[in-house]
Amino acid sequence: MNNVYLESFKTFFKIGAVTFGGGYAMIPIIETEVVDKHKWVNKEELLDLIAIAQSTPGVFAVNISTFIGYKLRGTKGAVCATAGAALPSFLIILLIALFFHQFQDNKIIASIFNGIRPAVVALIAVPTFNLAKSAKITLSNCWIPIACALAIYVLGVSPIIILIAAGICGYIYGKYIKPTE
Repeated sequence: MNNVYLESFKTFFKIGAVTFGGGYAMIPIIETEVVDKHKWVNKEELLDLIAIAQSTPGVFAVNISTFIGYKLRGTKGAVCATAGAALPSFLIILLIALFFHQFQDNKIIASIFNGIRPAVVALIAVPTFNLAKSAKITLSNCWIPIACALAIYVLGVSPIIILIAAGICGYIYGKYIKPTE
């Protein structure tokens, strides 16, 4: 069966259903499914879509699924992929809302989530290193993402300002310092 609409819905539903820790924890799973398994985009395209999804208002998971779906089959593809990504969270939140009062003080549930949290950190770290490779981060330019991260984390600079500044610096560098071919 080669129905891309259904396949994108199922793929993003699966990603949305098994990802804990927010949108960035989805990146390694998205890469495996979208780049390696289905070959809908390559790593460089995924990196570009991640950058766009980060800088677009809204939830990262919804944004990235929308952009990938749109790239696949236009508006209908975007709707299918977005519905797939959003539906698991909606259903889980609905179930939690219905049964929250029964589990809010459950030590087993609290312990499970305490165990999941450190694993989520690893899920976010792995795609960071993979994205660094795709973005051609080397020892000579690794100071750039480090400085950007510190500016956001330590100084509280808005990520939007960082992206705008990085774009301007990239333009200046490419135009006047080391023109690209």
